[in-house]
Amino acid sequence: MTELLPSFARIRAIVFDLDGTLYQSDQLGEEVNLAACRYAADLQDVSVEEGFTRIESERIRQKESGGTLSKAIEALGGTLQELHQRLSDEVHPEGVLAPDPRVLKLLQDLGARYELVIYTNNNRALSARIMKEIGVYGMFARTYTIQDFWRPKPDRDALSTILKEIGHPPEEVLFVGDRYDVDLRLPRELGCPVLESQTIEELLQLRELCK
Repeated sequence: MTELLPSFARIRAIVFDLDGTLYQSDQLGEEVNLAACRYAADLQDVSVEEGFTRIESERIRQKESGGTLSKAIEALGGTLQELHQRLSDEVHPEGVLAPDPRVLKLLQDLGARYELVIYTNNNRALSARIMKEIGVYGMFARTYTIQDFWRPKPDRDALSTILKEIGHPPEEVLFVGDRYDVDLRLPRELGCPVLESQTIEELLQLRELCK
């Protein structure tokens, strides 16, 4: 877990990853993986089980660049557009997710002081449904999804565009995510402070910013 940096007075915006950061759900994660495995199976004309194996092999092969599901699917001959259409159709956060009052209070307090942003490898429709289920929809000044660039994190050009649009120097933009290599390594290289958060308890460290 990355330590919070001491120079909080300089932070003016906070960029959150969504899935695995603002909520955790093994059940929803399994739905995402199953939809991707079915797509891989169709692409490769193999069983769903073999689709899973090939995705995992690709993710391991691409580990140094983050090993994301998106990049694995592309390597197997799929497109991000088709993958995310399937995710929108086949993944159902409704009834699976619920608001966490601790997260809602944290975001309300942070939003009174800082510009809050979402940057996710998920698609626009599914991200919106997830945010509605966990109660955070409408709490962010900006939301960036895979559909804004069709280049999954980590991507230097996409990140540079986001930082330019946020309009603050990198040292004033805190990035928060659950996967260091995917969400945080590149922002840190560009001079942004980062916080790796894999549980709600770790996320709640951000309460320090409200004091």
